[in-house]
Amino acid sequence: MKNNRFYPLVMALCIVAGILIGAFYANHFGGNRLNIIGSGNNKLTNLLRIIEDQYVDTTDIDSIVEAAIPQILAELDPHSVYFTADKAEAETEALHGSFSGVGVEFTIREDTVRVENVVPNGPAEHAGILAGDKIVTVDGKPFTGKEITNEEAMKRLKGPKDTKVKIGVLRYGSKEVKQFVITRGEIPQKSITAVYMIDDATGYIRIKNFGETTYAELLIALATLSESGLENLILDLRENGGGYLQSAVQIANEFLPKNKLIVYTQGRRSKRQDYRSDGHGSYQHIPLVVMINEASASSAEILAGALQDNDRATIIGRRSFGKGLVQQEIAFPDKSRVRLTVARYYTPSGRCIQKPYVAGDEDSYVQDIVNRYTNGEFFSEDSIKHTGKAFFTSNGRTVYEGGGITPDIFVAEDTTDVTSYYKQIAMSGLVLQYAYSYTDANRHILKNYPTLKELKAYLSRQGLVEEFAAYAEEHGVKRRNVMIRKSYSLLDRYVKSRIIYNMLSESAWTEYVNEDDEVVAKAKEILAAGEAFPKPPAPDVEEDESEE
Repeated sequence: MKNNRFYPLVMALCIVAGILIGAFYANHFGGNRLNIIGSGNNKLTNLLRIIEDQYVDTTDIDSIVEAAIPQILAELDPHSVYFTADKAEAETEALHGSFSGVGVEFTIREDTVRVENVVPNGPAEHAGILAGDKIVTVDGKPFTGKEITNEEAMKRLKGPKDTKVKIGVLRYGSKEVKQFVITRGEIPQKSITAVYMIDDATGYIRIKNFGETTYAELLIALATLSESGLENLILDLRENGGGYLQSAVQIANEFLPKNKLIVYTQGRRSKRQDYRSDGHGSYQHIPLVVMINEASASSAEILAGALQDNDRATIIGRRSFGKGLVQQEIAFPDKSRVRLTVARYYTPSGRCIQKPYVAGDEDSYVQDIVNRYTNGEFFSEDSIKHTGKAFFTSNGRTVYEGGGITPDIFVAEDTTDVTSYYKQIAMSGLVLQYAYSYTDANRHILKNYPTLKELKAYLSRQGLVEEFAAYAEEHGVKRRNVMIRKSYSLLDRYVKSRIIYNMLSESAWTEYVNEDDEVVAKAKEILAAGEAFPKPPAPDVEEDESEE
């Protein structure tokens, strides 16, 4: 009995110990952890901790997070996105107006970096680099082969201002590698890529995107055109994917009278903010036509919508993209960024032109443009389906929300001479390859024609379509003589345009392709007829029901 006196106490202690041990294992390996995960906003954080603590294999939590963030944002809307540090830097540079580098445009062909153009007065030009040079070494190491990519070339050539890079190049007609030391510098990134007078009275400006320097570039462009007799203006916003809202507001202000609403933004946590004209614009009365298409988005649509709703310009072309969401950039310590949608923007009439989307279904959102094409919208105004609410411009014209900016005057895509052969050629990339090869082999001759007029005349005598058709056949595209004859003018223009781009500039390329552009022709027609300022709709005529 004496030995059994403490038996109940021992049993009790054993039971308590068992409970504590059971609770420990339950908390670490059982269902209680699920209760922790389910506790509100800490769910994702706790899940990552569990993976790091308990998962069967070693994991890289950082890579899991990098992969998860885009998926999380995709569940919000199509324009809330995540950028890694490298991509964030590239995105910022595109809108910042400049970056630090050597100052060349290049292409990669046959596993070799080839210089297409050299930025005037840039570091590469000062060092002696010429268009057509092949870059074969960088900082003493070979730089050719299948591993060469655009990203790797940019990484090697770009760098902090005033740092040096040594490159070796092979030049046309020489087998010796020439060495050049280039001191990197600021390379301007132009938003406005073409400025010229289409005729004695009409100026043309192409705005590629809306960056920090776009407004300043516009003022310089307008001043240049004014010296040449500017009386009418065409603004080309086609293929303009947007950029900074403020730049679009500044440009709209240049054309609008005082106290006109340009745009307003509003969101769940963002109070309504109105942007109005201040009346200081120098071009408030100039006849103005704005060209848009399905690739005009965001800030391009803000500008077009402001001018349309205020009846300040005639908008022509095809329906724009339909992006009516405003993003705010949020930076992380590692320099990666989230671009989060925080508001919607509304045109002066009160419409939001954001096209419909289903959160998480990015494929359908991207497919929208393809659907427009297959449904015939590029070719017939009647194919445009308005599903949003109707709004009204200042003088009473009807406009619609949702689905982008519908132009005042529709201009169909011209497919008159398009054949299956031409489509195959256009999608193959062979025109770009041929144009570069031709330019490279004939650069010593082509440089004798320094203006667009001279170069165009020379190229017209060279039989380029026949030569290209043979080149294409050598590279796997069967020759189709009947189709080549039908698409001859398209092929001729396409090939010439790329050679002009290679030898002269993007501005010269734009001027050349605009010569046969039907949207540009329509813009000129509207301006010549004095119809750039939209008129109010004709009043409905009621039938006279009086008896005679």
